[in-house]
Amino acid sequence: MQRVSKLLTQLDNKSTESSIRPQNVAYVSSSTRSDDDIVIVSSIRTAIGRARKGSFKDTDACTLLEPCLRYVVKDVDPKYVNDVCVGTVLAPGSLRASECRMAAFMAGYPRTATVRTVNRQCSSGLQAIADIAAAIQAGYIECGVAAGVETMTQNPMKFDGFDVTDDMKLNNDALNCLLPMGITSENVAAKFGVTRKEQDALAAQSHARAYQAQLNKFSSEIVPVKTRIKNKDTGKVETIVVTKDDGIRGGTTVEGLGKLRPAFKKGGTTTAGNSSQVSDGASAALIMKRSLANRLGVKPMATFRAFAVSGVDPAVMGIGPAFAIPDVVQQAGLTLDDIDLYEINEAFASQAAYCVKKLGLSWDKVNVNGGAIAFGHPLGCTGTRMAVTLIKEMRRRGKNQRGIVSMCIGSGMGAAGVFETE
Repeated sequence: MQRVSKLLTQLDNKSTESSIRPQNVAYVSSSTRSDDDIVIVSSIRTAIGRARKGSFKDTDACTLLEPCLRYVVKDVDPKYVNDVCVGTVLAPGSLRASECRMAAFMAGYPRTATVRTVNRQCSSGLQAIADIAAAIQAGYIECGVAAGVETMTQNPMKFDGFDVTDDMKLNNDALNCLLPMGITSENVAAKFGVTRKEQDALAAQSHARAYQAQLNKFSSEIVPVKTRIKNKDTGKVETIVVTKDDGIRGGTTVEGLGKLRPAFKKGGTTTAGNSSQVSDGASAALIMKRSLANRLGVKPMATFRAFAVSGVDPAVMGIGPAFAIPDVVQQAGLTLDDIDLYEINEAFASQAAYCVKKLGLSWDKVNVNGGAIAFGHPLGCTGTRMAVTLIKEMRRRGKNQRGIVSMCIGSGMGAAGVFETE
């Protein structure tokens, strides 16, 4: 681990190109507790399965999402839930919205609990939290569930049939929105000097930390999922209960990762080993005003303090957290030094390493239980999953901990949210 840490500190602190950063912010934060605080009273996730070959390869979105929706209302009558917002990215058309409504019914929610989906690509789960928080703050609802679900097995990423028009070809930023994510990773590595060794070191660290967390931490944040899986050898369908992430490999080394070939570009540095895994999973959080939590006699786990989205160059979309994090701490009236823990999504090691170095953060505070390189990135689920992991870890460390969830977003954005434990 010492060697990994040494390699990660070698990344040059090069500046990104200067630009005006328009913000999309919601929910003005407060440093003091009040009845109007937006609090999270329950949160959970499923295990993360490897797409196409893992534990959830034969599992539909309803079956993934239902246990999470059921768990978060185990101590609160679901009649209090006014709205459910589910982050999801890849499902075609309106099918996923119907699946989410079905999952809510299966979880025991009444007809009065409405359901919708939201898609801000990799930040969709965090956007769901922000949307529910904003709706409560505005007085539209009193209580809601933010969730995320993705089955990348059933809905793979693809642009089949997309027609690039002449007008699109005239706008470079518009064209760059269609760049494969792996190529944007290569662009970040090349532009900001992130070496292959640095990327592999981060990947090895992610697996090592996730492996330790899997031994003694993750069981508290994972709800068991009963599902069916088809045996690829016998064709027999078996019933299983999934409780552990598929992708974590405790023995991963920098040397082993160094033997992998570039996955997206000849002579490149981004490989299958230092990129996030394609995955299936779900997550959820029950959110309400502190005043309602007090009336219901439930204890808040954390307060949601602030949220921001920042736009960046689509060709290097991975740098998004380096912009969104300063924006959100400024909105919250804080500094980076006020933050105790960070969950920064490891879409690719190149961009995660760059963002941490650019912000001057210590890896002692970042992804202390590993990240998406180790256990996967089911797109719509990830933002809420990261919030679950962050809140659980902050609560282990005591009261009044502050943490940030942040991720880059395809097409050139970054999102970040600030959470504070009770």
